[in-house]
Amino acid sequence: MNTNRQAQTAIITGGARGLGLGIAKRLADEGTDVILWDVNFQGFDAATAGLQPLLQQQVDVSNWESVGRAFQEAVEVAGGQIQILVNNAGINGPIAPTAEYPLDQWQRVIDIDLTGVFHCCRAAIPHMTHKGYGRIVNVASIAGKEGNPNSAAYAAAKGGVIAFTKSIAKEIAQSGVLVNCVAPTMAETDLLQQMTPEFISGIKAKIPMGRFLKIEEVAAMVAWIAGPDCSFTTGFTFDLTGGRATY
Repeated sequence: MNTNRQAQTAIITGGARGLGLGIAKRLADEGTDVILWDVNFQGFDAATAGLQPLLQQQVDVSNWESVGRAFQEAVEVAGGQIQILVNNAGINGPIAPTAEYPLDQWQRVIDIDLTGVFHCCRAAIPHMTHKGYGRIVNVASIAGKEGNPNSAAYAAAKGGVIAFTKSIAKEIAQSGVLVNCVAPTMAETDLLQQMTPEFISGIKAKIPMGRFLKIEEVAAMVAWIAGPDCSFTTGFTFDLTGGRATY
């Protein structure tokens, strides 16, 4: 078992931009070797991003074969052990009433936002439990607790991530592998481009602190959850909502 943060390796899905990149930078700044997974690295430049990943892999988290191949390569490059997995990859999907929601887009959101988390955990758990140590952090959403009108697929997927996190945390609670998730409110990332101005203003109005979440704030929370100081919490959903969630 290795709990030295500076000798650990983390996989961050959706790591080429947005929250994933912010999390990767924070972990790298703390001495962790980071492996970035993303379906598209277009526009990503390590020098501009401010970190040098150990590996960057083009991975479709909705595809089990893609995830399985990438994880095995990551283990080999990392010298035999992955200690941290951050499941951040996700899409928002269309903003539309459920009765009009495109069937193919519903499936796409579920495939990436929920099944993708399952695929990555399915790949990592046997490896981590065999080693006797690991930290898995799943990025959910306050929408998974409360629901957002006209964004039912996203809310359903993120609610699934929260329940899935609780389930697997209990399955492996005595293995040395802890599984938690974060439930952010809206942050200023590329996902905003997929939303209408009306939807964005409605979400902001629900935040008592009156502002959106900063990427650095998510990264700081994830870094603590993924570290050795978080040693007696598993299956929990950490709030990042500026006072919107009080439970």
